Order: sequence, then structure tokens, then C-alpha cells
Amino acid sequence: GRGAGMTHAWLFTGPPGSGREEAARAFAAALFCPDQGCGHCDMCHQVAVGSHPDLETVRPQGLSYGIKDTRQLILRAAGAPTLGRWRVVLFEDADRATEGASNALLKAIEEPPPRTVWLLCAPAPDDMMITIRSRCRQVTLVTPPTAAVAHVLATRENVPPATAEFAARE
Repeated sequence: GRGAGMTHAWLFTGPPGSGREEAARAFAAALFCPDQGCGHCDMCHQVAVGSHPDLETVRPQGLSYGIKDTRQLILRAAGAPTLGRWRVVLFEDADRATEGASNALLKAIEEPPPRTVWLLCAPAPDDMMITIRSRCRQVTLVTPPTAAVAHVLATRENVPPATAEFAARE
């Protein structure tokens, strides 16, 4: 049954530049961090630099991610966590999974090991198979509007406003 407990599959969507991978990584850090993602402890640091033993990050090389790679990933994902409560798979560009790979992935997220969490990233929900989508909690990110980006550049980075406006449009 599906209680109100932890969701084991999450889908982070948003166009390029929306920060979907960063959001997924921050979420992973929050799962490992004793302080819900403080940003400066050992766990958070390990996630940031990609050395946390219970975080597996997948970045498909090339346009498609095949069934062989996916099956190996699923086996690794099923391992017990070494440090904490969770084993987390952060799958960037999960929309590149081939049909066969997507079907294997679907089975893995339908019946995940109790301590495995899948964080899938894709440009849009429609880029994922509907059966996968329906089993994920969705997190939608939007590209920040030019004005907001310009404001951040101008206030946080001390960039002259005119330059910031221009840079934000790139």
C-alpha cells in the first residue's frame, strides 16, 4: 500500500537552465544530511563534490541510455546504503532512456527496495513514459524570468544592471 511515508521516485522537470539537476542534488543532500540539507556538513559536501558513497549520479553519454546500462544501474541501486538510511540514484536526462531501458526502470521504481530513492530529471513530464510519470512525485522547475536573473546578478554578483539584463537574456 501507499501510505503517507517517503516517496521513492521523484521526477524533476524543467527546461535547460531551470536548475532541475541542482534541485535534485539538493534533495539528495537533504536526505543524507542530519540537518535536512544544511549545505556545509560532511554529507552535504560529499554530495556537492560527487563523492557520497550512497549517491549514484547517472549522466547519459550520447543521445540514448540503453537497457544494459539501466539493468546494471538498477542492481547498484538495490544495494544497501553504506552510511545512512538511503541509497539515492540521481538520473540526469532520464528522458534519454530507450524504450527497453524505460521498461526496466519502471519495474525498478514500481517495487523499489525500501531504502532506495530514485531522482529522475527530464525537460518535461511528457518526455517520460506515462507509467513512470504516474509513479513519481513531480517537482516542476521553471526557468527564472530575465528580470529575476538580472536582479540576482546585480545584487549578489555586483554586476552593473545593464550588463546583468544583457547577460540574463543569453
